[in-house]
Amino acid sequence: MHGIVWLLLLAVAAVVGATALGGNDGLVTLFWMGWRVDFSLNLFLLGLLVLILAVYSLVRGLDGLLNLPERARRWRVAQRDRLAQAALREGLALYMAGRYTRAHKACQRAIAIQADTPELALDAEFTALAHLMSAGSLHRLQDRKRRDEHLQRALELAQLTRKPRPTEEGARLLAAECALEDHDAPRALRDLAELAPGVARRTQALRLKLQATRLARQPMEALRTARLLAKHQGFTAGAAEGLLRSLATEALSAARDADQLRTLWQSLDVSDRRDPLLVAQAARRMALLGAPQEARQWLAPLWDQISKLTVEHASALADALRHALDGLDAEWLPRLDASSQAALRNPHLALTLGLALAERQLWGKARGMLLSAANDLDLDAQGRRLAWARLGQMAEQEQRQDEAARFFRLAALLEEAQPRRA
Repeated sequence: MHGIVWLLLLAVAAVVGATALGGNDGLVTLFWMGWRVDFSLNLFLLGLLVLILAVYSLVRGLDGLLNLPERARRWRVAQRDRLAQAALREGLALYMAGRYTRAHKACQRAIAIQADTPELALDAEFTALAHLMSAGSLHRLQDRKRRDEHLQRALELAQLTRKPRPTEEGARLLAAECALEDHDAPRALRDLAELAPGVARRTQALRLKLQATRLARQPMEALRTARLLAKHQGFTAGAAEGLLRSLATEALSAARDADQLRTLWQSLDVSDRRDPLLVAQAARRMALLGAPQEARQWLAPLWDQISKLTVEHASALADALRHALDGLDAEWLPRLDASSQAALRNPHLALTLGLALAERQLWGKARGMLLSAANDLDLDAQGRRLAWARLGQMAEQEQRQDEAARFFRLAALLEEAQPRRA
């Protein structure tokens, strides 16, 4: 196909040349020191074209000859650049293969090649990447001193590159990861704080911040970070729910007084304050800190829906109310009556209702609930012992000494049996 195209072009050139020059009768005469030479115009034009081509070729040849040293220098630089790139690629492959000592040596060879070539020394990003790879290898080798030196050098070089600076971001993330593995949470948080706002919201940065805040025992900050991670789908739905609940529980357990617990509770997300397990934990903690009435206020909205909750959630709320029975007011009686049907299926709830009714001196209703809980083997031994003991106290108050003795004896038997089971 190419041959046919060239033949067509040659034919077109021949036709054009014959048309343009075939009828040309012009004459060119040159005079030189008494000499006269006559040329046809066609021959003169062809000779002039050949002369121009010859001069052009001569100039190109001289230019190539004069630029030969520069071309040789560029070739040598290109060769050294290829060697440096090959060394860095080899270092990356060795790092991924777990050959950390060889990976470090390969990266150092790449750095040395670049340092010995002034023309390559301006490529700060290449050098920063090599230092980063060396730092990662040394971190795996537990050489912390040299690792930190390479990390610092990588940061300095990365800051010389144009924005955006992914190499600098990678260096800071690697520095934070190394600090976490060294159990140095403050340093990890400082490195993460140096990241740009957009970079700090990336999944990897949030994962590192979550680990750092948990290591630094900052549960509220860890909770906010975990919520951002869940929003960015950094966890599965089940894992996110469990982690958020765990962090919120840890934050609530760290409160030292009622005011601090109240502030922490208000700072939680609305969805957290509707979680039955978290509400139960917060109410139990508030009751232990000496504010049972406020604990009951937190429990009230969910207690009104306790028949719709799962057994686990209802048991958690019942356990929380059990810790907040001191000074139980009369407005809770309708709630207790409304949950009596659910208590037939849940011994934890039956125990709490019995204790609450006993607190209000409603002995008849309390006795039935406590007997149901005490005889239910699904209830733990401590709960059954508490039910028998409270029944004994009630019988004692009613002057039924034989029945009180029997209840106290059953409670004592459970007390003795509990260590043997453990």
